[in-house]
Amino acid sequence: MQPSDHYTYSVSRTALTRERVIRAAIRVADREGVEAVSMRRLGKELGVEAMSLYNHVSGKDDVLDGMVDLLVREIARESTGDDWRGRIRSRAVAARAHMKRHRWAAALLTSRTRMSETLWQFWDSVLAIFQEGAFPNELTHHAVHLLGARLFGVTEDVFDEAGMKPSDAARLLRQVELGRYPAIARGLGGVRHDDDDEFVFGLDLILDGLESARRAFDGLTVSAASAAASPGRQSGAPSRRTTPTSVR
Repeated sequence: MQPSDHYTYSVSRTALTRERVIRAAIRVADREGVEAVSMRRLGKELGVEAMSLYNHVSGKDDVLDGMVDLLVREIARESTGDDWRGRIRSRAVAARAHMKRHRWAAALLTSRTRMSETLWQFWDSVLAIFQEGAFPNELTHHAVHLLGARLFGVTEDVFDEAGMKPSDAARLLRQVELGRYPAIARGLGGVRHDDDDEFVFGLDLILDGLESARRAFDGLTVSAASAAASPGRQSGAPSRRTTPTSVR
């Protein structure tokens, strides 16, 4: 009988691998939160002494980086769209579905700063989509920074109720009802908040804007080429700008 991912089980020291350690850390984080991940806790999860884990990972930071790498590798990279927009959109939406299975993943992903081989490969595949979509390098650069963590299926909310105590949330809501924040009170009227809808709404706005910028660049490039080929163009005349001001 195969052990379930949802229960603690024992493995021999010789059966340990780096991936088994990292997957054990993900199980612990799923059940108890990422703050519960420690070398001692992983040893208990795997049924081994904590010191034996150091044969496979260098410490807790290495474990956390490994958790990010494993999650990124498991993001569905198959694109279902017929063009660059569809491929980027489908990837981001699939990544969100994957990350939602690990509620702690967003905070961990955005807090790690090491660029591993896995992350290099991820970004290389993203740039390939933009290049195949005929994006100029400068616009691709802007696109990657603008999309950011959305390509991993996560965003940073303005109001993060997950980190707020229920008593604090109730107190703030009461202050809104009493009129302390009138614009917020008016703005909440008729609003239905859904994290997934917000994610897709923002993603589509960004992608629509990038497509407009790409077309503007194409138009300026064609105009510049036509002007250069015109026999009436004076030598030494200022050349037309080939980078749209909206994406500089």
